[in-house]
Amino acid sequence: MINPIVIAIDAMGGDNSPTKVIEGVSIHLRNSVNVNYKIFGKEDLINPLLKKYSIPNERFNLIHTDKVVEGEDSALTAAKRGKNTSLWLAVESLKNDEAHAMVSAGNTGALFLISKLNLKMIENIDKPALSALWPSKKGMNVVLDLGANIECNSKNLIDFSIMGSALHKALFDNEKPCVALLNIGSEELKGNAMIKSTYQILSEKKYNLFDFKGYIEGNHIMDGDVNVIVADGFTGNIALKTAEGTSNFIISELKQALSSTIIGKFSSFINYNNLKKFKNKLDPRLYNGAILLGLNKPVIKSHGSTDSVGFANSLKVCEQTIKGRLIEQITANIN
Repeated sequence: MINPIVIAIDAMGGDNSPTKVIEGVSIHLRNSVNVNYKIFGKEDLINPLLKKYSIPNERFNLIHTDKVVEGEDSALTAAKRGKNTSLWLAVESLKNDEAHAMVSAGNTGALFLISKLNLKMIENIDKPALSALWPSKKGMNVVLDLGANIECNSKNLIDFSIMGSALHKALFDNEKPCVALLNIGSEELKGNAMIKSTYQILSEKKYNLFDFKGYIEGNHIMDGDVNVIVADGFTGNIALKTAEGTSNFIISELKQALSSTIIGKFSSFINYNNLKKFKNKLDPRLYNGAILLGLNKPVIKSHGSTDSVGFANSLKVCEQTIKGRLIEQITANIN
């Protein structure tokens, strides 16, 4: 394990930044050991926050920059904006081995492009994949690709299977990953030509890293029978947005139902602990931190609209990927 771990942070990306970013750092450092932060952004905005949240001087290094990638910038515009933006400098510090992982809650397209311009792909991987954690009945699932690649071929999906399994192994070392392909049915003959071809290859070849379990339908993603779910970026992104919307709808409707009447309020008081567990299970902040797999360094995307709790969780993901030696596991298995 690297000691100490250094996380590069784009402090200016996303809603309510840098406030949520620095507060997120304060939450994370209370629960971490030997982790330091390399923070990029506007000094006049960040310094008061570092003092407000009592971030110890020895735990961070602040690098000032006036330039920021805006949320409405196209990826190309962001890259052309210059090499002195907080996002570019954070990625560049990763490239120069001044940090072990980086995180941003900013412009997703800009993060992808700037990361690909600065960092190398792992050998034998053609396309990166955006991966995130989803809760299930039996633990946590790794789901990818969530939007980095709209069009994929069989080799890409096989690479995603290996990378997703390596991520799951890095995060949950005591579990052997079980891989399934997201499809419109569980029968072998269903799906398009690309998914059928991938199914055949994964069925015929044995992988030491994971067990292949065939197809999985969208309504079984959270059953927990498999823990790595693979799709092209178009399908995966729709599944992600649908799950997020459903989760928010359930929490909102349940809250309204339990607060609109005397009986509802009494019931929620009696079942406070159970309701809290239920809410936490569906709280997207607790699973925040998508990983751009396939690059030779860990790049983590925090949701732009998350709060400090969500950002702190993305820092936790950074820490876990380094301690779990994610890149080394992908490299060893992809070759």
